[in-house]
Amino acid sequence: MAQTTNTVDNAQSSNPPKRSVSPGPVLEQDFVRQQVQKQQKNNFHSTALKQLNMVSQTVNKTALHPGGIEPQREHTEIEEELHERAHIDYDRVAIVANPSVAALYEDALVYETGSAITSSGALSAYSGAKTGRSPSDKRIVKEEGSEKDIWWGPVNKPMDPAVWKINRERAVDYLNTRNRIYVIDGYAGWDERYRIRVRVVCARAYHALFMRNMLIRPPRKELEHFHPDYVIYNAGAFPANRFTTGMTSSTSVAINFAEKEMVILGTEYAGEMKKGIFTVLYYEMPVKHNVLTLHSSANEGSNGDVTVFFGLSGTGKTTLSADPKRALIGDDEHCWSDKGVFNIEGGCYAKCIGLSAEKEPDIFNAIRFGSVLENVVFDPVTREVDYEDSTLTENTRCAYPIEYIENTKIPCISTSHPTNIILLTCDARGVLPPISKLTPEQTMFHFISGYTSKMAGTEQGVTEPQATFSSCFAQPFLALHPMRYAKMLADKIKEHKANAWLLNTGWVGAGASNRAILDAIHDGSLAQVEYETYETFNLHVPKTCKNVPDEMLNPAKCWTGTADFKGEVTKLGQLFVENFKKYESEATADVIEAGPKV
Repeated sequence: MAQTTNTVDNAQSSNPPKRSVSPGPVLEQDFVRQQVQKQQKNNFHSTALKQLNMVSQTVNKTALHPGGIEPQREHTEIEEELHERAHIDYDRVAIVANPSVAALYEDALVYETGSAITSSGALSAYSGAKTGRSPSDKRIVKEEGSEKDIWWGPVNKPMDPAVWKINRERAVDYLNTRNRIYVIDGYAGWDERYRIRVRVVCARAYHALFMRNMLIRPPRKELEHFHPDYVIYNAGAFPANRFTTGMTSSTSVAINFAEKEMVILGTEYAGEMKKGIFTVLYYEMPVKHNVLTLHSSANEGSNGDVTVFFGLSGTGKTTLSADPKRALIGDDEHCWSDKGVFNIEGGCYAKCIGLSAEKEPDIFNAIRFGSVLENVVFDPVTREVDYEDSTLTENTRCAYPIEYIENTKIPCISTSHPTNIILLTCDARGVLPPISKLTPEQTMFHFISGYTSKMAGTEQGVTEPQATFSSCFAQPFLALHPMRYAKMLADKIKEHKANAWLLNTGWVGAGASNRAILDAIHDGSLAQVEYETYETFNLHVPKTCKNVPDEMLNPAKCWTGTADFKGEVTKLGQLFVENFKKYESEATADVIEAGPKV
């Protein structure tokens, strides 16, 4: 005990070393201990902080970016820009620009309650009360430059420019109360012709590391005079004023296409930043460059053939695009230009619930130093993460640089146009065929529908699968009317003679057979077999496929359910027709005709 006391006394008596990357002198050691004690008292997630000797003294000395700024110091270019553009008080707030991964780890451990290093080396962080996106709180500022293009409605609710100014000022005021804020600069889009320069201004090291992973990281030389196209002000720890006109809660995620800015209030969920940039690309690319933005994964074969996978969460987009025989271009967000396909992101944001080295080794092995684990539960002694534990949320996630996936194509861009377009659905009703070949009109219909289904789980009284429709497999992120994206997709499919498929990952025995079906698609054999028409949906279903039993290819031939098969098919068809009514005013007759006949 005496030895431990002496160690602590010695630490108190010695001043911490200065750190060259800090914007000013480091704070005194007693302040360091105050921060540790605060976390000891309030930390509910990591018991390691309850014993001071388990917290690295070196970390506490070197991780501090002080609130006190050195007088008469010459300000950096970034500081001057933030001061001019947003009135950030650079004489009071330390602006930590583009810090290293190690520095962000250190700051997260010292300043953010519950942050810890897991056994794999990844940083564990918590997003607070919100553990998922808040789509009902998304707003687009209504201004004359973009007003005529935006798909106004439940997805894109308008915000008055005056309210935008109030929220923006509220966010800046909050950032000005912090001792330190972080600036992360990066690109969105691997094609240099279309990429946008993004700047993130935030108060949490966790958010900074997340966006450092998710954006494309510029070389240090390009950061020296980096001038952003879009700026995100993330003041998520501070609530919006819910009494402000148009606010429905204390959360606000707002985008202003005229000012090229995004403001986040009332949610610390990091995914809001990623998807905010996605919405920006859903507007900028089609409107300004005639480039199609896609919520998809993509990979490339050894001969340069590209496959694009569309799908909602849980349909297998990430899993199926991870193919040892093909290079990964990206797992979530892409653009299709006149030259080919390119990834928007520099990282991956993978779901972690139920993750194991056996099921998804690529993702499992990517969770290491530099990665951010979000809202996971881990053993406080061994720091082993329990990926089965959904105590905090089902939506446990990990953000990591895309190069952490071994079989990745770097740069994440292909000069080939897609050979195969695969729309993924997980039909728990069991009435959609495992694989169907689509006409261009059917592709538009099913792309706009964006169907999948999920079991009701624990909801009392619900006994059948619940249908989910999300237009373009990306409804919460769309900026324009879905038909606009669908027409662009159909035109590109026709121009480049791509094959379009509807792959159902929800049928019994789907695991190995899905891989066999994909192999047959990629080697070209499935496009050459004989097809038959599937009733009601009028889908073209192959009669045979290598390594898949013939009877499994048509649900009518292997139906074992107690319910009437035709009745179930009709019921699902009616759901499709009913959902599509909201798009009929913009759809052409041949697209409407491509839907189910009920």
